[in-house]
Amino acid sequence: MPKLNDMQLILLSTAAQRESGSLYPLPDTITSDDKRKAKAIDALLKRGFAEERETSDKPSLYRSDDGVGFGMFLTDAGRAAIDSGDAGGAVDASQPATAPTPRLSKSAKVLDLLRRADGATLPELIEATGWLPHTTRAALTGLRKKGHAIERGKRGSDTCYTIAA
Repeated sequence: MPKLNDMQLILLSTAAQRESGSLYPLPDTITSDDKRKAKAIDALLKRGFAEERETSDKPSLYRSDDGVGFGMFLTDAGRAAIDSGDAGGAVDASQPATAPTPRLSKSAKVLDLLRRADGATLPELIEATGWLPHTTRAALTGLRKKGHAIERGKRGSDTCYTIAA
């Protein structure tokens, strides 16, 4: 389930603090235009976090129809979304959370290749990164400027680049 935005969280938490569970009157902290307020409340209705009920309490009125007043009230699902602290998403405690694997950048790939015992040739670097030769050489220059001691040597007839240990 998608996360709740700030306005929706404010609306739900304010309603949860009220004895009646009413979303109205809206908190003073919400200063957005009426369209944004209506959009946030509609989203809460669609998700089942709020419901429209008859009320005679004037401050809680959302709308009236033929002399009957209706208010917007927090549902059990809305209260659970606030209580869970994750804005409505179910958390499975039996599954341990795993950290996302960091994405290896092309510069990191270049550094890994250069750290190998035999280093890397320009064609190997080009193949690993997908860069053009001039871009690959510029990346080596950039790594030198960042303080990496890149040495040039020979592997057979090919120029080989390594990071000095």
